[in-house]
Amino acid sequence: MTIDPRQISPDNLHRGVKMALDTGEVASVADGYALFSRYRVNIIAGPEVEASRAHQVALLTMVNTGRRSLLGGVHVAGALDVPLLVALPGVGDTLSQAVVSLGGTWVDKPHDDSPTIILGSATLPTTVTVPCFVATFDGWRGGVGPVGECERLSERADSTLGAILAGAIAMSEIFQNLRGYVLAGHRTVGMSLWDPEALDWHGGDDAPAIHAAPSRLWLMGLGHLGQAYLWTIALLDFEQPEAVEITLQDFDRLSEANDSTSLLTTLDRVGEKKTRVMAEWLEGRGFQTRIVERKFDGDLHLTDDDPQVALCGVDNLEARAALDEAGFKLVVEAGLGAGPDEYVAARIHCFPASVTSRSKWGGLDRDRAKGEGRAYDTLLESGAIDACGLVQLATRTVGAPFVGLVAACLVVGELLRRLHGGPELEVIDLSLRAPNQRMVVQLDKRSHPWSYGFTTVRSVVWPS
Repeated sequence: MTIDPRQISPDNLHRGVKMALDTGEVASVADGYALFSRYRVNIIAGPEVEASRAHQVALLTMVNTGRRSLLGGVHVAGALDVPLLVALPGVGDTLSQAVVSLGGTWVDKPHDDSPTIILGSATLPTTVTVPCFVATFDGWRGGVGPVGECERLSERADSTLGAILAGAIAMSEIFQNLRGYVLAGHRTVGMSLWDPEALDWHGGDDAPAIHAAPSRLWLMGLGHLGQAYLWTIALLDFEQPEAVEITLQDFDRLSEANDSTSLLTTLDRVGEKKTRVMAEWLEGRGFQTRIVERKFDGDLHLTDDDPQVALCGVDNLEARAALDEAGFKLVVEAGLGAGPDEYVAARIHCFPASVTSRSKWGGLDRDRAKGEGRAYDTLLESGAIDACGLVQLATRTVGAPFVGLVAACLVVGELLRRLHGGPELEVIDLSLRAPNQRMVVQLDKRSHPWSYGFTTVRSVVWPS
């Protein structure tokens, strides 16, 4: 990949490549792109993808997150010339068409020297010697582990939420392994969204089948997190998608940089309003939408006709401080870590809570990066960017789409769990570098989520 440093700006720099600039491991922006172009992954899909909607969801999730993170590509082997069972607008009618449309490459056989993910009952070629693991899921659970060590879950065909979670965690382990974190790809990692505190996600649980989901939501912010929320929600198998109404709030336009972290962004839509592009995508899926193109400041004056549940995906501290002042009955928000070390961290908050959003974020200032490192020096010395532009470039956040998607699974899982009578949480804190060390705080006072509007999703009756 040839990169012209004179064309690099805060609006087009790949958010993954930026971590190589921030660590100082590359001497130039071009070297950073060259490094990430060597990152690639194999996915070997088993025969389950022909008839299992959940296996297709897991595969498409890995392709969508992987092609944005690994510039060397996502190479998928398997019998993919089968009908697409997931209602996604504009990706074709077959699974192979969807894989290619989302940025993957359909191959006859995997590359011997690339990390490999096994999906379903596919077999691993004996020639592959690099890290190989299986992605598995069931209901509310999803995770990955080394081939031969990680026992597969039941992988029921209606396990959409668990399939998305497994796909996101799988790509996290691949990416961290390629970035030199030796534990990634050699350990078993996963969680249950029914009980995020439990470390034994493989064991049996008493979680019910997912049969209901919110029908009216207000989404603030349509970048990395907001689009991850939409991917997770829209892939649920609603019996009547037209019964779902989503209000989309954002004031910004899509940039080239969004393509590296945001799951519904494509380069052909750069420059368009985020709200308009997301509304078009959702309506293509069958949902109803409403658009609000203004900054969120808490001064909304909600009416009875507005959604009472909000999902927040903005990183503006002033906006987050006003979250529980807008009149929503329930707000679930996520914040992601920043920098080349903390980008794998996420924290989820729910309001009302034991503390207000104002007391949590009011008066805080975000630290500004300094733009230190060899690649930044090269940009400045070559005249490709001035000191002001360097500061703007340095303050852009490092990011990877699978982190936002894991956070989205936790956020959407919180709503679904409340609808199904499960425990209600106030805070979930985790890092995908050490996911078993996550922290969970239970909410003292239960809410009444059924009154906020719900609709049904397709599910099967699980054996007792």
